[in-house]
Amino acid sequence: MLNRNLIILIFSQIFSFTVAPVTVLLSGIIASGMIDIKYIATLPTALTVVGTAIGSVFASYLMSIKGRKFGFIFSSLMSSFAALLASFAVFNDYFIIYCLANLILGLGLAFTAQYRFAAAESVSKQHIPTTISIILLSGLVSAVIGPNIATISKNIITDHLYAGSYLFLSLITFIPFCLFIFFNNEKNDLEKKVIQGRSYLTLLSQPRFFQAVVSAAIGYVIMSFLMTATPIEMHVIQQMSLNKTGFVIQMHIFGMFLPSLFTGILIKKFGHSKIMYVGILILIICVIINFSHQHFYNYLAGLILLGIGWNFLFISGTSLLIISYKPEEKFKAQGLNDFLVFSTQAVGALAAGYLLYLTNWQFINILCLPLLIIILLATLYADKITNN
Repeated sequence: MLNRNLIILIFSQIFSFTVAPVTVLLSGIIASGMIDIKYIATLPTALTVVGTAIGSVFASYLMSIKGRKFGFIFSSLMSSFAALLASFAVFNDYFIIYCLANLILGLGLAFTAQYRFAAAESVSKQHIPTTISIILLSGLVSAVIGPNIATISKNIITDHLYAGSYLFLSLITFIPFCLFIFFNNEKNDLEKKVIQGRSYLTLLSQPRFFQAVVSAAIGYVIMSFLMTATPIEMHVIQQMSLNKTGFVIQMHIFGMFLPSLFTGILIKKFGHSKIMYVGILILIICVIINFSHQHFYNYLAGLILLGIGWNFLFISGTSLLIISYKPEEKFKAQGLNDFLVFSTQAVGALAAGYLLYLTNWQFINILCLPLLIIILLATLYADKITNN
């Protein structure tokens, strides 16, 4: 199953994805110190997700005409530049520029999100769930590298807290550029297929395709909503230390990716829908734990379960998506899926800070329950139509 392209994608995922945990950990805290309007403190985080949503269609289109290799090299350079821009903004206390830098970092993450599709295309059909799991599992290393380097390097530039964190992030995100020089495009990567296949509406009308998109999109919006609010809730509102906050975020990301060791195996054994049902149940338990108390261990347990529930919904949704479209529709279908997934994630990230300051931590957890019902209904409907 392993081949050169897959190995390159695994290591590139490690370095490229460090953007995500660093953004989650730092952007809300940094923004809270830059501006007086606290309820928009999650704006930089939200703009990262907006950038990912906007970039998802662009990434699919660019790689459909230029190939995976060109797209991934381009995104590495873009992310490295954006990290430098963020360092400059933090150094000079420029909130608008910091927001712009986070937006560009999000564009880079849109290309990183395509790693899972590129990996799935490099193996046979029966290995797709396992391959996607391996790619996501490498995010565990990102969860260790990102927050630790951000914390260790935060004081490197005297009197400009966190400017050094982004300087080091710039170096890390440049590494994939060197790796992708050795990446081989598949022949059909260079064929202009982006406009071929069924329409977007027709794709979404397919029950299994719709189920896959809903599972990944709503799983992501719930994860983004609660994860984005957590650093502000813990560090700013509850006055917990940055080390404790960073540890919870790290464990959350471990929860997101560690189950990938067996999620692909479980999907192959029990099917996509059953894993989605389990993911829904886990997220309900997460909401209950978060709602009950506001202690460190509640945040820790809740965020770990949030990561596990997301993992089950996202991997099952992604692997189901890949077998729900025709080969010539891959760039169109992948672009549509990621646009919807990351657009809803952006809404969650932007709403998190506003609703947290407007209401409270318990209320924003309760808001997640109706979204879980939507996934449940979409999955039940797809199962009913397919089994009849």
